[in-house]
Amino acid sequence: MPAPAAKPPLSEDAAFRRDYAGYLAQRMGPMIHALMALALCAYLLAVVVRGLLGATPNELLWQLIPAPPMLLVVIAARQCHEPLTLRMLALLCVVLLQIGINLTGFGSAAGVRQPLPGLLLPVASSVIWFGRWDFLIAMALCALGPLPMLLHLGDGERTLQYSVYMAISVSLATVLRAFMARTLLEQFKLERLLRERAETDGLTGVLLRNRFLDLGRIALHETQQLRQPMAMLFLDADHFKRINDEYGHAAGDAALVALASRLRTQGRRRDLIGRIGGEEFAMLLPGVDLEQALVRAEQLRLAVAASHHPGGRLSASIGVAVCTPGCCDSVESLLARADLAMRQAKREGRDRVVTALASA
Repeated sequence: MPAPAAKPPLSEDAAFRRDYAGYLAQRMGPMIHALMALALCAYLLAVVVRGLLGATPNELLWQLIPAPPMLLVVIAARQCHEPLTLRMLALLCVVLLQIGINLTGFGSAAGVRQPLPGLLLPVASSVIWFGRWDFLIAMALCALGPLPMLLHLGDGERTLQYSVYMAISVSLATVLRAFMARTLLEQFKLERLLRERAETDGLTGVLLRNRFLDLGRIALHETQQLRQPMAMLFLDADHFKRINDEYGHAAGDAALVALASRLRTQGRRRDLIGRIGGEEFAMLLPGVDLEQALVRAEQLRLAVAASHHPGGRLSASIGVAVCTPGCCDSVESLLARADLAMRQAKREGRDRVVTALASA
């Protein structure tokens, strides 16, 4: 049976947007839940105050209709970590508040003066909207939601006052949201940059050993679930100490940068590349079997051989190890087998590809 097809890789822009949405959900989730809970409490308090001011039980019952759904939304928001779902829950909370506002007005007699409804809602909720469309929809709901109630009450002066004050409130919300969105975006970029610097080798730009192993464990788990093979290439630059000793560390650094560049050129988007230590590099190839891995390794060897340093051309010894579907290899054991194969390549004369023995 053929292995399931891998999902097409995301573009860098799509991956950035996905990561940023996840970041916003993580950072703003608690704030969204807190504001929802506060809105529910404020709404219930308004019902209580209306009861104290003489509203009939029937009027209060109508006003309480949105409260149970709002409570469910608040509970769901606390458990939610998926960006799109969290955005929909926030918009649903605004819709329920607007329904409650209208039920309050329709339960009152025409001509009775009511407080201007929901003027603080745009400002209070301005910082929780992830995207531009969320914000625009929310502001439209806040501004237009109470209009049926105001028109029902038949007070043109109050409707005009409401329109002016709501326009001011939405304008303030727009300024706050723009400032918060820019601040969060810059903070996300900075955190991402710091994380990349902590996880990648400063000279070659590939993953550091620990991060390579962490991501390798995730990739191995995913390929095992899909019943796919996985290959590990372990590459070591030949005669690297001689390059450093005879031509200086700058030449050695240039050789390492060239090796890393060849690895990246030969790699796919889903492949993982790491600097394991010194002049040793590893490449993890999800979904690649032994035959494909040997072809990839030979292509990499030839690409390295086309590179040069001040003393001549570069060469590399490459070990190949493969984990077949259902194997019990860990990433560490797969790396160790590829390392042993690379050392065998060194003993056999360098500048060659050697396959590791299959795991027990």
